[in-house]
Amino acid sequence: MNTFPTMDAPDGANTAWMLAAFALVLLMTPALGLFYGGMVRSMSVLNMMMMCLSAVPIVWIVWVVVGYSMAFGPDIGGVIGDPTTFAGLRTLFGHFGAGGADTAAMPLVGTIPALLFVAFQAGFAMVTVALIAGAVADRMKFASWLIFATLWAILVYVPVAHWVFSAPGLTAEDGGWIVTHLKAIDFAGGTVVEINSGASALVVAVLLGRRAGWPKDPMRPHNLPFVMLGAGLLWFGWFGFNAGSTLAADGAAALVAANTLGAGAVSMVAWLVIERIRHGRPTSFGAASGVVAGLVAITPSCSSVTPIGALAIGAVAGAVSSYAIELKFRWGYDDSLDVVGVHFVSGVVGMLMIGLVASSSAPAGVDGLFYGGGLDQMWRQAVAVVVVLAYAMAVTAIIGLALKYTVGLRADRQHEMDGIDDGQHAESAYDFHQPRGGRVDVGR
Repeated sequence: MNTFPTMDAPDGANTAWMLAAFALVLLMTPALGLFYGGMVRSMSVLNMMMMCLSAVPIVWIVWVVVGYSMAFGPDIGGVIGDPTTFAGLRTLFGHFGAGGADTAAMPLVGTIPALLFVAFQAGFAMVTVALIAGAVADRMKFASWLIFATLWAILVYVPVAHWVFSAPGLTAEDGGWIVTHLKAIDFAGGTVVEINSGASALVVAVLLGRRAGWPKDPMRPHNLPFVMLGAGLLWFGWFGFNAGSTLAADGAAALVAANTLGAGAVSMVAWLVIERIRHGRPTSFGAASGVVAGLVAITPSCSSVTPIGALAIGAVAGAVSSYAIELKFRWGYDDSLDVVGVHFVSGVVGMLMIGLVASSSAPAGVDGLFYGGGLDQMWRQAVAVVVVLAYAMAVTAIIGLALKYTVGLRADRQHEMDGIDDGQHAESAYDFHQPRGGRVDVGR
């Protein structure tokens, strides 16, 4: 009879790899701040970076107190984890005696220390919360954002994470109901991270309304090198995000890493080809967006496809998302930085294409339609997408409406016109002031 949690000595190689993967995942949130920060106007860059970076302390506090336990604790009715089992992360860090030496085997998730898994998964939650900020650029009150991010992490992210992810060795469950009962495949968070944040971003963008002057006034990215650097750092971090989800330094991690590289690369190419055909020029902005679209799409599918399948997924994601970002102009919703067009759309592409190009030769061991598996896996993937989409939109709408009619969501209009950096933070990213006479006082 199994007892939980599993107590043993951790595997050194796997632990070392997961420490690196955790650091890579944590890097993704400030990298997203740089990526988004370059996309906005110069008078909004600090606010955008603050919204992204604030997700780190918000999520970690929630995670330690109750969030991790609700996401990964013993299942209650298939809906949520027991909030008391790991509250405060008690029982998860082992026991240390005099001098700080280990005096007993520690709780493990797989073969790594449970507390390392806790921190690794917190990084997922952090970047997911931060992703939503891209849809509300230039116009949301910072204080309201902090409240929204806290409530959203608890009420939206945590339940969906419980439906999909698992902590092998800590509880008897081997994945939430989407994985164990529906048998959909979502290796590293296509539903939990991408569809969840993209659907929620659409709701909040609609509740906030359009930016002042949009779409008539040009609102061009103020710093494309920031965008390119942010995309590069996100790509770097994504290897920890995807390959780290194997929880081991093994062959499966190697395949996942190769698929992550391939999907991001070919998606960039696909986006640029579409840009060249439609608009006559390939752009750096398109290159960065294409990379991210491919990485989003491979997130759920990286354990279920071959490297050729990864290329197919990346190509479709890059091409489809390059069209999808323009839907906001046709339908009139102001998704400032294309969270819906890139993260939601590519997340759906990645989930559904598992039903087409999954191969039983990959670690997930399932064949899609093109490998003789029929449509069985496709309908499972589609149901997972629809359920998470509906839940995220419904609960986000409740949170957003509650805040809108209490503390308010939108910043003062004058702050929007003058620059939300100054209005919300009393700061400016760039000081263009020249002292009288052109002399610079180096002592100040």
